[in-house]
Amino acid sequence: MMLEYVWLTPLIPLLCFVIIGFFGNKMKEGGGYVAIFGALVAFVISLVASYEYVTGDLFAISLPFVQEMNWLTIGAHEINFGVYIDSLSCVMMLFASFISLMIFVYSVGYMGHEEKKRRRYYAEVSLFLTGMMGLVISSNYLEMFVFWEIMGLCSYLLIGFWSFRHNEGDTASENAASAAKKAFLVTRLGDVCFMAGLFILLNEFHSLDYAVVFAQANIAAVDPTALTIATLLIFAGAVGKSAQFPLHDWLPDAMAGPTTVSALIHAATMVKGGVYLVARSFPIFVQNPDVMILVAFVGGFTAIFAASMALNNMNIKRVLAYSTLSQLGYMFLALGAGGYLMAIGMQTGNNELIGLGALGYVAGVFHMINHAFFKALLFLGSGSVIHSAGTEDMRKMGGLGKKMKITSITMLIGSLSIAGFPLLSGFWSKDLVLETALAPAQHGLGAEWTFTALFLMGIITAFMTAFYMFRMWFMTFRGDEGEATRHAHGESPRSMTVPLIILAVFALGSGLGILFGLSNAITESLSCTLGYLHIHTHEGMTIAEDIFTNVWTYVSIVLTLLGMYIGWLMYCKKSVDPGRFNKNGESRLYKLLTKRYYFPQIYNAISWKLGYGVAKGVDYMDKEVIDGAVNGLSNAVVGAGDSLSAVQTGNLNNYAAWVYTGVIVLVAVIMAVFIANGGI
Repeated sequence: MMLEYVWLTPLIPLLCFVIIGFFGNKMKEGGGYVAIFGALVAFVISLVASYEYVTGDLFAISLPFVQEMNWLTIGAHEINFGVYIDSLSCVMMLFASFISLMIFVYSVGYMGHEEKKRRRYYAEVSLFLTGMMGLVISSNYLEMFVFWEIMGLCSYLLIGFWSFRHNEGDTASENAASAAKKAFLVTRLGDVCFMAGLFILLNEFHSLDYAVVFAQANIAAVDPTALTIATLLIFAGAVGKSAQFPLHDWLPDAMAGPTTVSALIHAATMVKGGVYLVARSFPIFVQNPDVMILVAFVGGFTAIFAASMALNNMNIKRVLAYSTLSQLGYMFLALGAGGYLMAIGMQTGNNELIGLGALGYVAGVFHMINHAFFKALLFLGSGSVIHSAGTEDMRKMGGLGKKMKITSITMLIGSLSIAGFPLLSGFWSKDLVLETALAPAQHGLGAEWTFTALFLMGIITAFMTAFYMFRMWFMTFRGDEGEATRHAHGESPRSMTVPLIILAVFALGSGLGILFGLSNAITESLSCTLGYLHIHTHEGMTIAEDIFTNVWTYVSIVLTLLGMYIGWLMYCKKSVDPGRFNKNGESRLYKLLTKRYYFPQIYNAISWKLGYGVAKGVDYMDKEVIDGAVNGLSNAVVGAGDSLSAVQTGNLNNYAAWVYTGVIVLVAVIMAVFIANGGI
């Protein structure tokens, strides 16, 4: 059985990392083909293992495939190392390895000009894939955390990849180094919270194995307060890794790295890790409905908040970065709303609510899958544009569609999909998200106003997404030729366009999986862990029927088409001047969006004041307390020595006087003791 060898999926890329690291300079393309081979093997193993699992007996009875060995034993706490395969793991393995494979193939053309640093690049992306594959097959939280940190390290190294460049007057190297440090430090805040949550889980369950934690999460012996705190801390880790508000600001700056790295972070690894953490931890999250409200609120607010910052941005990669923030918010919104429904259903014994909650879980995971395909497509498409035009500034583009037909068409498909155009992949998952967000209010389960507001945020975000994506597409590929377009060298090489075409096919059709049983396949990962065998959502065709009989679906479609139309009016037909909304650069709203709501300045001020305060306190402790104690003791010893040295005059008469004085004092003490004891 290939399932027994699924542990090779992170090991093979790890071996590629070692081989490329040592011998990459002697290999063709700096070890690029070795990295491609590693990703291909990981994908093939994932594909065969997933097929074996979903067609096997374990899937039929809602049990995961678990293979473990003892790793650490600390007192009563036992930590294992192994693999845990269920339908969620299968989904994550497949899209992470496949999209990484497409990105690695694309990189051969994109990184062809980097003669010196290609070895480092391919070694680090292979290690990045190791981190993601290990994360999704881990059998316990500590093992997950190890691979979680590997991804954090790789993101730091790859975001700062251009830091070695020192061109005249070019600040790219400084920006890359700064962005890498920012990503590393901000995500560390979430990681510290994640680790603290794991300590609480270990204290409560005496194990970090998924099987143990999930099985005991709802028993009376578990302290509900401790479990709630642990859940909140774990969610904070997900917020940091998936760049949700308020730990969102590192992701737009992460565009300083190569575009292929951006595609890897946004589509296949890193930011998907936070969503996976919440999805994997669903059995403990649903123990508290209030926690799920928080998850939904953070997601819904981030969705509309990030989308607004993409409305006027002129950098093609940053527009896509904000869209990632926004779409990740959709995923958390779906998981939060679905978790709330399921939590209430479990408390009241209402199977209908449990099924609706499972549909929310499906919506979040399903949107993560679809987003992986169209976001990889869009980032690689933008890389093709930058490779040809030599700039990321959309104001210098325009008319590129004539020179780059494949890139233009594939990016159009990606833009339609992310906008939720009917029947494309993004349409199915986006409308499932919105349907789930509204469900708690429709069923009168409490928090009606909260979920109604979140639904409205989601549907407004749908309009904004359609607008800014087609604003980007029209500015890049239509209209008059810009300065960069006139000097563009045309379409990218086949190694770059073939992955675009393949990803475009998936961006068109991956959403149709919901019609053929994907929803029930995904929910199987919840069945045994929650104690409800065979939690079923509606069948695929029923879900489609529900979507098309829901009036809000048509409202969403109208808003999507309206956003596309306004984008066409302003940036293609140009019958509406975008400059009218920012006359003379005086629009406060325009400036607010351009400045990212001043969050970078706020973060810098807080970090400076906090860092300065902590540094000043540490400096005082070091100089005044620690050094004071050490120096004070040494000064006391020196002073005592100086005082005693005064009696060493070298004069025998003085020494004799001291001896006589000592004898007299000694005799006086002895006599005093005898008198006190009645001896004399």
